[in-house]
Amino acid sequence: MNYPHPIIAREGWPYLAGSFVVALVVSFLAGFLVALPVWIVFVFVLQFFRDPPRPIPAEPGAILSPADGRIVAVEKVRDPYADRDALKISVFMNVFNVHSNRAPVDGTIRAVKYFPGKFVNADLDKASTENERNAVVLDTAGGKTVTFVQVAGLIARRILCYVTAGDTLSRGQRYGFIRFGSRVDVYLPTDARPAVVIGDKVSATTTILARF
Repeated sequence: MNYPHPIIAREGWPYLAGSFVVALVVSFLAGFLVALPVWIVFVFVLQFFRDPPRPIPAEPGAILSPADGRIVAVEKVRDPYADRDALKISVFMNVFNVHSNRAPVDGTIRAVKYFPGKFVNADLDKASTENERNAVVLDTAGGKTVTFVQVAGLIARRILCYVTAGDTLSRGQRYGFIRFGSRVDVYLPTDARPAVVIGDKVSATTTILARF
């Protein structure tokens, strides 16, 4: 397992501290019933920023899900970030999913590309090309190229990516985070064999999206 911090994502610590202090102050000044909505906000923030460790499948050739959520696309498209035909598999994350992003394969990062954009519903196909997004293009030791793209959503307003060109990633390794609802698009070689279909629920790292 690759797990660099406690079970609550470090990105959430300021939000948790702030909501907890506000809830305590309101409870002290006005009582628990008045403060109940604030405590509900605190619980929501707590569940949103959970980031549990995950076992990493050892199957050779497996391409792992980079995010928790629901499959909303499995289709042949053009990968605009690596300029090639590709199989795209998209994972939509709602506000109740874990939002830590994990590497789907082992490899070396060729490029990291950020694009400003809109914040339309990430469940829509046009979000892949119109929304704010951050693409990581990675080359595996076997000569395969995999592109994974963090896409902001209607509520998501902050994409966090902690890797740069030249870095190496191991599958299952945590590389980024998206705050408050979004999607991740994965572009694979056209000969990759999908292991999921539209509507499937997937978990970051533990679910195999496809196989080389």
